Amino acid sequence: MAANPRAAAVAALVRQEQDGFSNLVLDAELRRQKLEGRDKAFAGAIFYTVLEHQGTLDFILEQFLPKGLARLDPQVREILRAALAQARYMQVPVSAAVNEAVEQTRRLANQQAARLVNGVLRNLLRAMPLALPDDLSLRYSHPEPIVRLFLAQFGREETERILQTDNEAPQTVLQVNPLRGNADALLEELPGAQPHPWLPGCLTVSGPVEQTAAFHEGRVYVQDAAAHLAVAVSGIEPGMRVLDCCAAPGGKSFAAALQMQDRGTLYSCDIHPHRLDLIERGAERLGISILETHLQDASQPVPAWRSAMDVVLADVPCSGLGVIRKKPDIRYHEPSAELPALQRAILAQQAEYVRPGGVLLYSTCTILRRENEAVAEDFLRTHPDFVPENAPWPEDSGIAPGAMVTLLPGQHETDGFFICKFRRKP
Repeated sequence: MAANPRAAAVAALVRQEQDGFSNLVLDAELRRQKLEGRDKAFAGAIFYTVLEHQGTLDFILEQFLPKGLARLDPQVREILRAALAQARYMQVPVSAAVNEAVEQTRRLANQQAARLVNGVLRNLLRAMPLALPDDLSLRYSHPEPIVRLFLAQFGREETERILQTDNEAPQTVLQVNPLRGNADALLEELPGAQPHPWLPGCLTVSGPVEQTAAFHEGRVYVQDAAAHLAVAVSGIEPGMRVLDCCAAPGGKSFAAALQMQDRGTLYSCDIHPHRLDLIERGAERLGISILETHLQDASQPVPAWRSAMDVVLADVPCSGLGVIRKKPDIRYHEPSAELPALQRAILAQQAEYVRPGGVLLYSTCTILRRENEAVAEDFLRTHPDFVPENAPWPEDSGIAPGAMVTLLPGQHETDGFFICKFRRKP
């Protein structure tokens, strides 16, 4: 059977609805159906467009389904979402979106379901363009609990900017590997590459790079500017002893190793063995030799590391609400109220490994104050031997001076991210 990107997208959406982990589900389905090139890209575009706009899509579809979406077979439900997403957000011709949806339904379900899909889509698309209400949750397809959290912290104007940015495609930021290449050569080699506006040694590109020679040869790796910034301001230097306590998938460990010029000692830890394998493969591709992986729960002690590290990087588990535009399914998981307690426990444990005069760098990829500033302030209250230290934020970044910063989507062209720098008193 010929490759069918629409069928792959629908199959992945059904799995996503059941199992979560959007990138893993999609990758597995693309491999199973052996999609490549444009078909692979089209299937991915449908999949992520549905996830990004699912709340809005469902609001529209419900108006044309007397019994509602929930009563439908999961495959039929995802076919409807995918077809509407193509017509409304992807500039796919209406006739193609409808006809393919009807044929899919006929193959995967039955003739009766196909007639339902045909009738719903044709009635709906004849009524377009459909006005959306002012409700931010429906307009930007973010569940109400998330919107309420943002409104309480940021107010309506900033919240709307964040929600809108979450539904936009992010730029791809590349860290240049000075062990294997230089930025000038890569600017000529990679289509559309530009120097990052305020991060030295980084480039921006418009498309994927995983199939390029530069990526395969380890001359670049992908890392958002915010995550790279957390390492850049830490004060890591060649010859130091550095610990990255929640390291997978390895980006900050790689940034640290390159900042160390591959000289010194770098411990890269994670609680999952398969994620350590991922880090090791990345380090090998980049030609990094100083990285040692350790299977370690960041909240549990390692006596041999006590007061032994020059810098500890603590990029802790969090709600992930700063990276919704890269992982759109995150918006559908209400943040656990237990996360701050885990974050405080990890930070307290990692503080024990910092030598007198050393640095503890706390970061998350969320924008919620309860996981960021509140955790940092609580740490300072309970650890008088640590003080906040003004970080050397890049001059053109627009970041205000200080020891901590929350980067918001749509504000600095980065992921939503929190960074706080502590120094242990000598």
